[in-house]
Amino acid sequence: MTRPIAPLDLVWLLMESPTGTAHVGALMLFEKPPGRPAVVGEIVEAYRQFRPTPPFDCVPELLTGGRPHFREITDWDPSYHVPHLSLPTGSSYEDLLRLVADLHEPMLDRDRPLFRLWVIDNVPGDRFAVYAKTHHSIVDGVSGLRMVYQGLSTTDDHTVLEPAFALPSATSAIAPPRRLSRRITASTRKAVSRTRAGVRISTAMVRKALMAARGSDPQGNLPFFAHHAPTNEPLMQGRNYATLSLPIAEMRGIGHHFGATLNDVAATIVDAGLHWYLRDAGSAFAHRFIATCPVSLRGDGDEAAGTRVSSIFVRLGEPEATVTQRLHQVVESMAAAKKEIGGMSADGAMTFAAGVAALAGVSALTHLDRVTHPVCNLAVSNIPGARETRYLNGARMLALYPVPGLAGSIGLNVTLSSYRDQMDFGFMAYTSSIGDVAALADHTLKAFGELKAAGTTA
Repeated sequence: MTRPIAPLDLVWLLMESPTGTAHVGALMLFEKPPGRPAVVGEIVEAYRQFRPTPPFDCVPELLTGGRPHFREITDWDPSYHVPHLSLPTGSSYEDLLRLVADLHEPMLDRDRPLFRLWVIDNVPGDRFAVYAKTHHSIVDGVSGLRMVYQGLSTTDDHTVLEPAFALPSATSAIAPPRRLSRRITASTRKAVSRTRAGVRISTAMVRKALMAARGSDPQGNLPFFAHHAPTNEPLMQGRNYATLSLPIAEMRGIGHHFGATLNDVAATIVDAGLHWYLRDAGSAFAHRFIATCPVSLRGDGDEAAGTRVSSIFVRLGEPEATVTQRLHQVVESMAAAKKEIGGMSADGAMTFAAGVAALAGVSALTHLDRVTHPVCNLAVSNIPGARETRYLNGARMLALYPVPGLAGSIGLNVTLSSYRDQMDFGFMAYTSSIGDVAALADHTLKAFGELKAAGTTA
């Protein structure tokens, strides 16, 4: 069985390169239950008994059989897709993060189903970890994390539920065939809609470019308006990864005090932390960063395969702004960008994202981004998580850290997700862009402390 590849998913496949990969991941940290030394081996054995279900049971075919499509496969290698690793005795938590960065670096094999899931034992503190890696063309961050949580239990029973790659999927059902005339009509309407959306978006971007050339200050979405920053250095394959957890209640309290959303608070402290990190590294950036922030277009219960997201491109705070000034600047920019994307249809919003991603990919592959404005300087994402404690074979999950992808000339991606009463951040960077991403996480924590103090004393 085959299914066509949607335009945005096709962009992820066509523009992927060894230095600009197109997969996303998650790092789950578990506490071993007492008196159960075999708990990790039981999980590995159970996972290898499950069979992949759609969309995890297919491979992409871009140049064979006409239109690009995914082809279902009938066999898979459980040991390859579910490897079992163990950290050496005496390893640190930082060694785990280094391992995850190394595992995250290479492209997924296009001749095999586009996922892998490592079970990693001997994590310090009597813990173990599960690191999952999936191609962006078959899941986006929201749908992928929903699947991860479905594979975890809400009780500490000694059970292993179906992991994300083996869940029953609505995509396995074959839609009833439609008459040729109806298929042609539907395809024509979709093509016309996308063309109109593309024309409107292109016109708006040209208008903003003319405003900037005349010295005006365009608002809203600003792709390809960013100045070159250290985060836009020529790409290398090396990765750095760091994590950070912050209390959600305090983040929400800060947002409520200043009239900001939780996303505004997150973008603000990452922005401040990045400016401070670069200043300390002797590479101070004299401009406002522009960040891309994915926007999910999925409704409740929408778990269809592929990517259903758009993006906004937001100007962050002034380099020397205080944390409170920076937060107000971010709130204003976010509101303008969201209003602009909110005025588009879902199809138009995805057309916008696909067009920008394609241009950014071409610019990176041809090195045009080294002499023109990069699409943006960094990515900041927020993926909804779960409030309830989750378990795997009786082991309590302590945290779920996103492991974001890096693509194009964007050398830093900070993705966060809520779990229980905490917000878990995952910082992924090219080594050519951010040499010490753990220090960047520390500066982000410092910015959070200053913003919290400002809200308390205001």
